[in-house]
Amino acid sequence: MKPLSLNQLYKVCVLKDLPFKTTRNLEPLAEIVGQNRAQSAVRFALAMPHGGYNVYAVGRPGLGKRTMMLRYLEHHADLEHQIHDWCYVANFEEPRVPKVLKLPAGKGNELKQDMDKLMTRLMKMVPQTFDSDGFLERAEQLKNGVAKKQEDELEKVAAQAKRKKVSLNITTPGGYRLVAMNGDEPHTAESFQALTEAQREKFEKDINKLEKNLRQALRKIADWEQEYAEAQQALNEETLESISGEQIEGLIAKYADQGDVVSYLKAVRSDLSESLDIFLEENEEQAAIAYASLDKKTPRRYLVNVLVHQKTEDVPVVVEDNPTYHNLFGYVENVTFKGTVFTDFSLIRPGSIHRANGGYLLMDAIKVLEQPFVWDGLKRALRARALQINSLERELTLSGTISLEPEEIPLDVKIVLFGDRETWMLLQEYDSEFAELFRVTADFENEMMRTDESQVLYAKFIASLVDEKKLLHCTNRAVARIIEHSARMAEHQDRLSLHAADIANLLRESDYWARQAGAKLMGHNHVDQALESAEYRSSRIRDQFYDSIRDGTTLVTTSGSCIGQVNGLSVLSTGGYEFGLSNRITATCYYGDGGVMDIERDVKLGGNLHSKGVMILSSWLSAHFAVMDPMHLSASLTMEQNYGEVDGDSASLAELCALVSALAGLPVRQDLALTGSVNQFGEVQPIGGVNQKVEGFFATCKLTGGLTGSQGVIVPLTNVQNLMLDQQVVQAVRNGQFSVYAVTNAKEAITLLLGKPAGEADDKGRYPKQSVFGMIQQRLEKMREHERQEHSRDDSRDPSIH
Repeated sequence: MKPLSLNQLYKVCVLKDLPFKTTRNLEPLAEIVGQNRAQSAVRFALAMPHGGYNVYAVGRPGLGKRTMMLRYLEHHADLEHQIHDWCYVANFEEPRVPKVLKLPAGKGNELKQDMDKLMTRLMKMVPQTFDSDGFLERAEQLKNGVAKKQEDELEKVAAQAKRKKVSLNITTPGGYRLVAMNGDEPHTAESFQALTEAQREKFEKDINKLEKNLRQALRKIADWEQEYAEAQQALNEETLESISGEQIEGLIAKYADQGDVVSYLKAVRSDLSESLDIFLEENEEQAAIAYASLDKKTPRRYLVNVLVHQKTEDVPVVVEDNPTYHNLFGYVENVTFKGTVFTDFSLIRPGSIHRANGGYLLMDAIKVLEQPFVWDGLKRALRARALQINSLERELTLSGTISLEPEEIPLDVKIVLFGDRETWMLLQEYDSEFAELFRVTADFENEMMRTDESQVLYAKFIASLVDEKKLLHCTNRAVARIIEHSARMAEHQDRLSLHAADIANLLRESDYWARQAGAKLMGHNHVDQALESAEYRSSRIRDQFYDSIRDGTTLVTTSGSCIGQVNGLSVLSTGGYEFGLSNRITATCYYGDGGVMDIERDVKLGGNLHSKGVMILSSWLSAHFAVMDPMHLSASLTMEQNYGEVDGDSASLAELCALVSALAGLPVRQDLALTGSVNQFGEVQPIGGVNQKVEGFFATCKLTGGLTGSQGVIVPLTNVQNLMLDQQVVQAVRNGQFSVYAVTNAKEAITLLLGKPAGEADDKGRYPKQSVFGMIQQRLEKMREHERQEHSRDDSRDPSIH
């Protein structure tokens, strides 16, 4: 068999396919490259006006889901979408239920400033005006007028009483008493008793009549008191109107198209005269609370709490990195004053969902699910399409203190959750409401096809990252090197990795090395330096394994030949860094029932997939050598010097070759290593980590005596498209020091390793005598013949047969 050619080991990015000299000549992409499916889903979801079309973005971390979403929204957000400011103001009729005001974008702060100006004017003018001579004189006139009428009315009753020899006395404030008089002195009980019956009856009759007159007079006095209060209120209102009327009328005219605001301003006008004390008395408590809550010393009753203020006309796009209950849904703050906990509508604080109302809210799904009560609260808000600010204490029912119940705010928001596929599947399975509220799944690709057109697109994607991160621009050779590395990350010659975070990190590190060297552009050498540096930082564990190979602690043979011993290949991962290692796989055979003992499985070091691979080998052996007669050779398999759990079936081809070598008694070439899994028909199936495995055996050969030129690796033919080997390996192949072979079935691998043809069976199932399978067949036949002779000998000795 011929080894693979150089262009099969590494697909170079040809510079003529990149029509630019540096990324400075490229127009940066507005979106993430290669995510057409996800972009289509997002476009559909954001265009749907109906509820429930929220987005769950599926994909592993680092694919640029958030970046793509933000860029898309930046360029494609609905500009016709109406956005609003939201304010809370006092409800003068029901203080525990603050009213919500909806204003056009930017008008919330304007209303707050207008109200602040009005209140500042009133705080200054009200005390001055109500303490002025003019106001006090008019108030005094009102008071004196009503007092005179009251006195005259009482005088009238007193005069009537005097004519009847009865005195009208004031007992308590507002209390009156009619007393019969004995000359100038009131009658005592004795003197009254000394009067005649007729005199006493006359006094009682007169007093009863006077009492009726007094009651009528007192009713008039009460009415006059009420009239005075109303007149005083009217005077107050008239005075307030002279101070604030023009300003309030101006505000009503200014906000004439905002019905809610006009109603609020009218309510303020009505409430001002009833709350004059706020302006006339020096209220230390209000000042202290204002200081504690970081507010101005404005009457809190008339504050405008701007919950959401849109600074621009752009549709809001909010990213919530810490979606706790309060951060998301808002809360009501408390202020402590002299040991008393105080709150009011001005202490209502918004959450990120308030700021995103009318736009888009982006969050991480796992963070949302980790926070108590957040997921249920989010679903409740999306179902009701309304935002209700409830304190978490009330959710937990831990507190029965008086709290506010602000009016709910209509909710019009699109939620975008970022998460992995496992979380998405769990939500689909266990939350019946999830599919109703998140009807659109944006499925992000891990890879894209590598074509001449897509390479140019990828170059523009690199240019956009350079622009965004403020890095040095790249030469076309640097871009070509990054594209080649991306294909290696994707583990496919004709695909490119879409893991944007890894590419961004590579660019940052390449930029660092370029700046260290004083270069004005990032070159391919800086990219290589960044890759080497990253590998060096992560390769301590690998180097320890290599040291054990170098000093002979790990037994590996890369020359000569040996029966039943094969160099298998494995991949180890240490926190994101993967490397390949050579493993010695050995097989022994002995007289038995034809079974294959998997030592790894029996000692519980083999995983399910590994055990499945060994069982397939047993089936393959039986199908080839025990179709008509039993096999009398059993075998045992193991990975030598393996002290941890092993899983996967990528060693099954190597195990099969070790078994065949042991059964045939033919030595295996130790200068070749192989990887691949086999099915029951002996077809070689693809495996993962092929680049690391080839490079692992290449490093092993260098560590154990150097390259001889005969060494190489056998891989499945279906894995050739995955080869993007390290330049050291490619150079060694170019120099004829190393080879990579590709096989499609087990027979080809056996022929390469054992140096003899595996053999093809004829119509009678016989293999050529000099073939590998023919030698196994002959050995098994000898054993069967020996078995028959032993049975015949035993039968001749048994008297019961005769």
